[in-house]
Amino acid sequence: NNLSDSASCVVTLLGYKLAAKPADKDHPFGHERLEYLTSLFVGVCILVLGLETAKESISSILHPSTITFNKISIIVLIFSICIKLWMFSYNTYLSKTYDSSLLNASALDSISDVLGTTGVLLSTILSPVLHFNLDGYMGLVVSCLILFNAYTLLKDTCNTLLGEAPDPDLVKEIVLNINSYPIVLGVHDVMVHMYGPSKVFVSAHVEVDGSQDIFYTHECIDTIEREVKKETHAELVLHMDPIKVHDPETEEYKEAVNQAIQAVSHDYSFHDFRIVSGPTHVNLVFDLVVPFEETKSPKEIENLIQSHLHTKKSTTLVITIDHPFA
Repeated sequence: NNLSDSASCVVTLLGYKLAAKPADKDHPFGHERLEYLTSLFVGVCILVLGLETAKESISSILHPSTITFNKISIIVLIFSICIKLWMFSYNTYLSKTYDSSLLNASALDSISDVLGTTGVLLSTILSPVLHFNLDGYMGLVVSCLILFNAYTLLKDTCNTLLGEAPDPDLVKEIVLNINSYPIVLGVHDVMVHMYGPSKVFVSAHVEVDGSQDIFYTHECIDTIEREVKKETHAELVLHMDPIKVHDPETEEYKEAVNQAIQAVSHDYSFHDFRIVSGPTHVNLVFDLVVPFEETKSPKEIENLIQSHLHTKKSTTLVITIDHPFA
C-alpha cells in the first residue's frame, strides 16, 4: 500500500506539471483537464486497494493466524496514522482553496490509508487480548469504507469529465451581474463549460430593446462581458435577442401564453417570444423550457398549451423545446 502511495504521488506531481502547460494550437483551452484524468487514476488505485484489502481479509478469516503484540509495531502504526491524518487535513484544505479534484483525490487516498492502518492497529491490540483473530473481520469492514471512498471519487471525477451541471452559486452570480445592467431585459440559455478548475467559459442570451441603436447595444454587451469576467473570472460570450418593448399586441399574446403555460405546469418557462400577425391567424413563436424528467412529447405539450390558450384571433404555436442547461 505504501509503495502504491509513492507511485500515486509521483503520478499526482506529474499530473500537476502537465495540467499547468499553457494552451497550444492542439489544445486551445489549455491542459487543466489532465488533472481530472490523474484524479481518475488515483481513484482506480484506491479501488484496487479496497479490493485487495477485501481479498486478503477474506483469506485471513478463512485461514486465521496468530497475531503477536509488538510495541514497536504499535508505535509505528500510531505514527503512520498521525502523519496520514495530517496529510488528509492538509490536502483537503488545499483542494478547497484551489478547487482541485486531484488534491481531493489525494485527501481521500490519505483517509483510506488511515482507515486501513487503524484496522491493523485495532486488530493487533485486541486480538491477543480477546484470543480471537480480528484481523480479517476488521479488514473487511475497512475495505468497505475504502471502496466507498473510491466510488465517491470515481463518480465525481467521471461526472466532471462527462460534463455535469454547473455550480448553482456561480450561475446565480453571473446572471445577477448581467441583469444589473439597465440595457438587459432578461437572461436565458446560460451554458457553462469547464476546461479545468480555472478555465470557465460561459455563454448566455440576453434580451434587449429592439428599437435601440445596434451599435450602442453592441458596445454595452461588450462592456458587460468585460466586467463580468473581472467579477467571476469566467470567459463570457453574450448573444443579443432583440424584442419589441411596449407593444400592446405582443404583450397581450405574451400574457395569454404565460397563463396557458402555467395552467399546464409551473415547472415550465418560456423566452424569445414574438408574434407574426396575418389576416386569418397569428403565429406565436417562442422557446419553451421544460425539465429533463418531462415525459410528455413535444406534440402533447403543444396540444396542452393550445387547449388552455384563450385569444381573440386564431393562433398557431411555433414552439422550440429547450432544457435548463443551468
